[in-house]
Amino acid sequence: MLYELIAICRPGNLAEVRDIARTAGSLVLNNGGVVRGFTNWGPFLLPKPLHVHQATHSRGHYFIMRFDSSANTQHMVRRTLKLDPRMIRFGMVKMGSKLEEIADVPGKAEWKSDDSDRRGFADGLGGFAS
Repeated sequence: MLYELIAICRPGNLAEVRDIARTAGSLVLNNGGVVRGFTNWGPFLLPKPLHVHQATHSRGHYFIMRFDSSANTQHMVRRTLKLDPRMIRFGMVKMGSKLEEIADVPGKAEWKSDDSDRRGFADGLGGFAS
C-alpha cells in the first residue's frame, strides 16, 4: 500500500529534521517497504500555536515522505514518531492499495502554490541531501 507521511518538526535545526526523516525511512526499509521519496518543504508558520511535549510552537519544519509498506510497518512508523519529542504533528494518508491507483504517483510532493505562502522564511534550506 502507498502511504504519504506529512510531518511537522521543530524548526531551526535541519540536522534534527534529517534524523527524523532518516529514522522513519529506515523503519520502512528494514521492514521490507520501499521509500519512494522525500520532499523538504521547509519552515512555515503553523495555522495556530500548538502545545506539544510541554512546549508551545508557532512555527514548524514540514517534510513529506511517500512510501510503500504493509499496514504493520505504517503503524510502527506512527508509533515511533508519536514518541519523538522533536515532532510537533504528523499525519499519514493511504494513497492507494491497487497497482493501477499508485503506479504513476511520483516520490516527490511538489508545492502547488506561489512562494508568498512561505511567509518570509529563507528558501536556502534545500533538500535533505547534503
